[in-house]
Amino acid sequence: MFYLVGLVIVDPMNVARPKAAPPAGPSATPAPSPPVQPPPAPSRALDWRIRFGALSLIWGFSFLLIKVGTEGYAPFQVTLGRLLFGTAVLAVAMAVRRERLPRGARTWAHLAVAAFFLNALPFSLFAYAELTVPSTLAGICNATSPLWGMALSLVALSEDRPTRRRVAGLGLGFIGVLTVLGAWQGFAGLDLGGTAMALLASLSYPVGWIYVRRTLAGTGSSTLSLTGSQLLIGTAQLALVTPLFTSVPESFPLLPTLAVVALGALGTGFAVLVQYGLVTEVGPTTAQMVTYFIPVIATAAGVLVLGERLSWNTPVGALVVLAGAALTQSRPRPSRRPAAGPGNQP
Repeated sequence: MFYLVGLVIVDPMNVARPKAAPPAGPSATPAPSPPVQPPPAPSRALDWRIRFGALSLIWGFSFLLIKVGTEGYAPFQVTLGRLLFGTAVLAVAMAVRRERLPRGARTWAHLAVAAFFLNALPFSLFAYAELTVPSTLAGICNATSPLWGMALSLVALSEDRPTRRRVAGLGLGFIGVLTVLGAWQGFAGLDLGGTAMALLASLSYPVGWIYVRRTLAGTGSSTLSLTGSQLLIGTAQLALVTPLFTSVPESFPLLPTLAVVALGALGTGFAVLVQYGLVTEVGPTTAQMVTYFIPVIATAAGVLVLGERLSWNTPVGALVVLAGAALTQSRPRPSRRPAAGPGNQP
């Protein structure tokens, strides 16, 4: 799921710059300097494409794991366990890398809001949604996040200007959503409450992203530190809410328990570390392409593993949604005027 790292913060002030050489005076004779060799790239145990595929599988199967988890636990319990195990993984990573928690009450207050919109709220909404809707539909609803994000950024972020391509992508994505939901059939056979919760969950992510972008950029803390602290606060939020709506489980069934552990440790903790490594190595543009593989894998997992039924409009609509999302994320290439020449007038 495209939700865990709300923002990858790159601080240009922390980038090492070469020291300027002292100006040469009248009697100074500049000594020849050896050519500067770029630092060797850090070696990776696995090629980034393998890690990209693994991340796609982990997040694609997350919707299946949510479905299995809710068969043995209440939705809030699934979300609490997910955040608890995800936080544990990031806490270990922070300890190994000797990362410190962020400082400042204002930073923690902003992280509390981010944890609500990026973790506690959408995770809980997806868990409740999958009580009544297939995991395939939940995975496809998750793919609408870039569409919501584009629409919101045009209002909230002044630097994001609408273009014909992006507006066309938004319209195309909306058509894809209506196709998935079977609007021409009057949404027959569709649980409107569960579908609405899945769509609200996908809307919650860009709300959190925009908030993080406006409040937490330039704090000086690392992405791992901010994300780990965010999950820690999200766990605390669910720990306060869960006892109010659920009771202590009378039993711990094996498959739902394993699903919750995997959902947290792999889908919420380990996946963050993989995504962070991908962003560092190949850049955020390539790393975010994982978003377009998630609904495909979620659909295949729901059909092949859980035996969920699939009508023609679901995959067709999903492809239209992905095409629209791709358009909203694209940027037009700068136009290049041909150089003037003998047969080429400006």
